[in-house]
Amino acid sequence: MRRLLGSVRARATLGATLVVAVALLAAGTAVTLSLRSNLSGEAGTQAERAARSVAADLAGGQAFDGLSLDDDDRPVQVVDEKGTLVAASEDLERISGTGVAAVRPQASAAARGDEDDEGEDEGDSLEPGEIGEETVFGDGSATIDGETRDYRFAAVTVEVPGRGTLTVHAGAPLAAEQSAVRTALTVMLIGFPLLLAVVAAVTWRVTRRALRPVEGIRSEMAAITASEDLARRVPVPDTHDEVAGLARTTNETLAALERSVERQRRFVADASHELRSPIASLRTQLEVGAAHPELLDVAGAVEDTVRLQRLAADLLLLARLDAGERPADTRFDLGAVVREEAAGRSGVTADAPVVEVSGSRGQLARVLANLLDNGRRHARESVVVSVRAEGEWAVVRVADDGAGVPPEERERVFERFVRLDDARSRDDGGAGLGLAIARDVAVRHGGTLTVGEAPGGGALFELRLPGAP
Repeated sequence: MRRLLGSVRARATLGATLVVAVALLAAGTAVTLSLRSNLSGEAGTQAERAARSVAADLAGGQAFDGLSLDDDDRPVQVVDEKGTLVAASEDLERISGTGVAAVRPQASAAARGDEDDEGEDEGDSLEPGEIGEETVFGDGSATIDGETRDYRFAAVTVEVPGRGTLTVHAGAPLAAEQSAVRTALTVMLIGFPLLLAVVAAVTWRVTRRALRPVEGIRSEMAAITASEDLARRVPVPDTHDEVAGLARTTNETLAALERSVERQRRFVADASHELRSPIASLRTQLEVGAAHPELLDVAGAVEDTVRLQRLAADLLLLARLDAGERPADTRFDLGAVVREEAAGRSGVTADAPVVEVSGSRGQLARVLANLLDNGRRHARESVVVSVRAEGEWAVVRVADDGAGVPPEERERVFERFVRLDDARSRDDGGAGLGLAIARDVAVRHGGTLTVGEAPGGGALFELRLPGAP
């Protein structure tokens, strides 16, 4: 059961069914109450009409025994101001809800008033009575001719000269209301479960169809995980909904992951290749030295060792950058770093006023060293480095007078282990990691590193870093 409720389809179906059930319950309750209120109001209107009709006869001087109270469906009582029943329907056997339980008229002052009125001279006219404007309603029951029913009662008062204040109670049956309410409840009890079953079935099928692409995405992702084939892609449904967006985003993530893994594999392969050469050269020199000490090239061994040390340091720095290492937040003078790096290199001219930035002084010094080494390697005679504050940015430009970088290669030069001059010897050209490290460090510091054309026709590298606040 828990596993079933863990399904999105099951939860969606249950949720939709519950919402519809609550809505149907509320609507059914409202309909039943409205129906009962309307029919009860209609019965009250009929009862009031009957009561006022009898009250009109009394106001016109009609005697009690002359009242027309023989309607089988509407029980009627006439009560005097002392609460004595003076007239009632002929077949009335029991009544409740009017406040007077008597069903047989009794003699009263009002009845004697009727007899006195009959003895008056026919030429004398009786003053008409006055019917009250207010009607009081109530519910009760009555037994007429052996049949008991529920009624809506209306009470109307009438002031009759010589009889005092009389109250007429008349009832209208509630059978129609009760029958209609029972019918409505029966329809609801039968129809609501059927409607909920239809809603549940439709929701289950619609949810199944809507989630079918998600299941396709899930199964394909499981297959990709099992096969470790990142070249595969999940199916994208031919829709414009959230599921299609999920599939496209998943494919974009897979593509980025594939590129990352491929880049990592290429990095490991290139690093192994680059490490193999100095290690092999160093081993050869040491083996020769061990066999023939007089032939040992100490300078060459030291050079290969230094080269191997630099390559290992570059690889370690790249590994830290790939791991997301955040640079230090130290405030320092970038111009001073430029002057320090330019001082030890021949042919390098520096124009470096004070420009403060925040970050890792060591990493940015490494960036400047890589850019200056790259400029010296390709320059014919000179390299010019300058530092300027431009708005919120600190900008370092390194320009050489060499051959420059072709426009189509200006992004490729920042890839790892890339050297554009294939004819250049490995010893002179380096491992091809300097510019890649420089760009990664610049990005980690919130800046950019780009290459363009220098005014003298060579390469112009521009490093932009956020200035210190």
